[in-house]
Amino acid sequence: MDTYLIDDDPIALFLTTQVLRLEGADSHLRTFPGAAAALAYLLPRLATEVPALIFLDLNMPELTGWDFLDALAPHAPALAGRCRIYLLTSSLAPADTASAGAYPLVSGIIHKPLDQDEAEAIWANIPGQITGRC
Repeated sequence: MDTYLIDDDPIALFLTTQVLRLEGADSHLRTFPGAAAALAYLLPRLATEVPALIFLDLNMPELTGWDFLDALAPHAPALAGRCRIYLLTSSLAPADTASAGAYPLVSGIIHKPLDQDEAEAIWANIPGQITGRC
């Protein structure tokens, strides 16, 4: 299953990558150092290549995770059922949870760092229709 990890923090990127690899995402994991790079890769490929999962850091310079979600919003109907986004944050702000509800592709908020139990729970809840390359 294609999985994208978007995070500007190299340490968080490394740690999350290790957890995702333990879940078998190794050969289908693509990492991006920021939202702009991820959008530049993803948007031209929406018709042919959609990741089943995106792990998205909220607090990044230049384009934030919220900016990424706003850029993807016009494509949400086409992505529904094919792509799930999990927000990664070190913030405990209740406003983040409320804001996330405005984005139908967001499946949850994960407080950094992602741990093995959370990754297992996410993988266990992926229905067969969104696994694999879309």
